[in-house]
Amino acid sequence: MERMFKEINLGNLKLSNRFVFPPIKLAYGNPDGTVSERQLVFYRQVAQNGPGLLIMEPVAVTQEGKEHPKQLCVHLENSVAELKKITSVVHQEGRLACLHLNHAGAAANPAAAKTEPRTPSSITCPATGAQAKPLTEEEINVILSGYRLAAQRALEAGFDAVEIQGGHGYLVSQFLNAKTNKRTDRYGEDRLLFARKVIAKVKEGAPDLPMIVRIAGNEMSPEFGIAPEDMLPLLKLAESQGVVAIHMGMGNSCFNPPWYFHHGSLPEKPQMDALRWVRGHVSLPLIVAGRMGREDKIKDVLDNHLADLIALGRPLIACPDLIEAWRQKDDNKKIYCGYCIQGCLPRVRTAEGIGCNINPAVGRPELTPSAKPIKVLVAGGGPAGMSAAYYLSRRGHKVALVEKENRLGGQFGLAWQAPGKERMGDTLSSFERVLRAGDIRVITGREVDAAVVKEIAPDLLVWAVGAIQNIPETPGLENVYTMTSIEYFQSKKEVKGPRVLVIGAGRIGVEIAERLGEEGFEVVATKRTDPIGSAMEPITKLLAMKRIEEMKKVSFMPHTTVKNFKGDGVEVEKDGEKTTLSPFQTVILASGMWPVAAPNEEITKLVPQIETIGDARQVKDIISAIEAGYQLASGY
Repeated sequence: MERMFKEINLGNLKLSNRFVFPPIKLAYGNPDGTVSERQLVFYRQVAQNGPGLLIMEPVAVTQEGKEHPKQLCVHLENSVAELKKITSVVHQEGRLACLHLNHAGAAANPAAAKTEPRTPSSITCPATGAQAKPLTEEEINVILSGYRLAAQRALEAGFDAVEIQGGHGYLVSQFLNAKTNKRTDRYGEDRLLFARKVIAKVKEGAPDLPMIVRIAGNEMSPEFGIAPEDMLPLLKLAESQGVVAIHMGMGNSCFNPPWYFHHGSLPEKPQMDALRWVRGHVSLPLIVAGRMGREDKIKDVLDNHLADLIALGRPLIACPDLIEAWRQKDDNKKIYCGYCIQGCLPRVRTAEGIGCNINPAVGRPELTPSAKPIKVLVAGGGPAGMSAAYYLSRRGHKVALVEKENRLGGQFGLAWQAPGKERMGDTLSSFERVLRAGDIRVITGREVDAAVVKEIAPDLLVWAVGAIQNIPETPGLENVYTMTSIEYFQSKKEVKGPRVLVIGAGRIGVEIAERLGEEGFEVVATKRTDPIGSAMEPITKLLAMKRIEEMKKVSFMPHTTVKNFKGDGVEVEKDGEKTTLSPFQTVILASGMWPVAAPNEEITKLVPQIETIGDARQVKDIISAIEAGYQLASGY
């Protein structure tokens, strides 16, 4: 990793290291397009001992090119003053700032753009469901003027470079792509014309600012994605126009969002193949983005001379100190992103602002030491308990964390065993290592009872003991071989086949069904309501269901209630009609969870104050549990 901390020149820029922060959508901005305090806190967090170059979240060069309601604006009268707030923060930390210029085209959000999307030819973007209208030449000229103004304002706001979004199914790529550009005018006859004019306009607006071009090495959409022969002219244009670097991601924002967001369940090979192709066709320095937050992958890319700089987005959201921890070779400061997108992407979509399953402090000011340190006992070493213990300790409280199992993590320790979530295991193990390295007394294999409370004598008991499986009251259930979803993932019981019934096809039930399908079992998963896989992050669900569709022995039954287990089979009611399913050798209960009971009276009499958090308070998800621990600590 030492080579990553050497300076590198991009044009007339000198970067202090070879890391780049890519243009991650934050949704932290104010609805009027101005900069919020949380954005400034976020960029300061990332810039402090961070990447040599920070590329800001995308700005739309015109109103109708916006992707979400809280997107930063560059076309407003006060845009320069607002954007200057960000460059000032980045420069104060000794890092360089780049403004990412884009027009979403077909991927624009009609609610944010306040108009129908515009694109070279009429298409519908599945990601938004909106039908795009073909651009007139007059409208194209307005957009080109927007690029010029954006570049000019980037210069005035103190940015050190600009990046043009030329890929990922956005407007520049839509013009280049023969599958989405069916025009018969000059912009269709010469599909490179729009990109050529964009670069020229950016140069007019900011002639001395170094320029980067962002592309998708492979949009991973055979039907709609750009072909290599359509992308190659853009690479050659970039070389001829003095562009200082190519920044490569993957996927298409409309037609392949899983690859655009680099979901953790996707294979690594297509990205490496695309990187080799781009490297073989361009002489410019290459920045690679997408799941680059592991030392071994960085080393592999560098050893094979596939890239010159490494972009880290979500890994720095999970752990803003990651680069400095790598530089110091300090394992006790590294927390790894699990690439699950569960905590980050959904919160951008809902305009809450980007979050993180493992870092509730993202974009928030550093917690200050408590004025009144106290002694705290945290009961339960799942996500909520670990979070509470970690942040309470950072505030200066004396913390003991007690977990009845012989390991920390609770259901987090099981979640990564689901298909496609293996990288979440790195997240848990790294968080546990950081937690144990702190000033926290960790006790495993012991349940919090009155004796433990008397021994520790806390001022505050944090009750974070999690949840237990809901067992449905179904006639005959006691006569069949069953296990809970937790017992299944803990491998406490053997699954008997060939037929397995999963009761409850929510998030956990779908994950169990897929894993059983991979193992060759014949699986039926029922759900009293619809949709299947409720509470799953949409992209995660999309990928899981696609994989399950290939499994001939796995089926789902929505609107189905299991009514009775009888000797000759299982009686179910689907949409008001009763039917009997053939017998199953194993029944797995994934029918929801209930909070563990509150501390008993003997315990409550021993503690001045008790706080109940996480699933023990209300069953939700990992990000809610981690957030609960952080919020508790911020109040003490």
